Amino acid sequence: MYQDLALCDNLDVVANLFLGREERSFLRSLNEIDMEKQTLNVLRTLDVKLPSTRTAVASLSGGQRQSVAVAKSILRKAKVVLLDEPTAALGVAQTRQVLNLIRRLRDQGLAVVVISHNLADVFEVVDQVIVLRLGRRVGTFDIKTSTPEQIVAAITGAEFGQLMTTNGTTEDNDQVGGK
Repeated sequence: MYQDLALCDNLDVVANLFLGREERSFLRSLNEIDMEKQTLNVLRTLDVKLPSTRTAVASLSGGQRQSVAVAKSILRKAKVVLLDEPTAALGVAQTRQVLNLIRRLRDQGLAVVVISHNLADVFEVVDQVIVLRLGRRVGTFDIKTSTPEQIVAAITGAEFGQLMTTNGTTEDNDQVGGK
């Protein structure tokens, strides 16, 4: 799921979920009833609350829009869900909604990959963190035995308790600044 969600604001929830994969009846007309039933089923499975499946996506909150984008991938029988910055630019309540959705996906047996710079969110919903820096994996951390400081050190290239200097060497933190 892209950070920009790739949803059509002018379409309702059902139309967004089935965009490009519309179901047709034997008379070649859209099978609106079946598509709406499937939409309601996937939203119920994910415990997503919306005013209506016929609500235009433009009128939904950020968290609801994220939920619609995730529901789209679930409807297509995804086994792995990739979420790129899923809580970026969301308010507190909307962020909580998305984090709960991530937990529900995991609880349903789906593999969920979260790409995020928000360590508070990361520590709340993931089991393992892999840090990439300059396109290379620089660390793998079990969330139960790691600290945010260790992960930040891997992100920035500093060893925990040391700072990376401009020439690539390390100095102890207490020696930086002329001590």
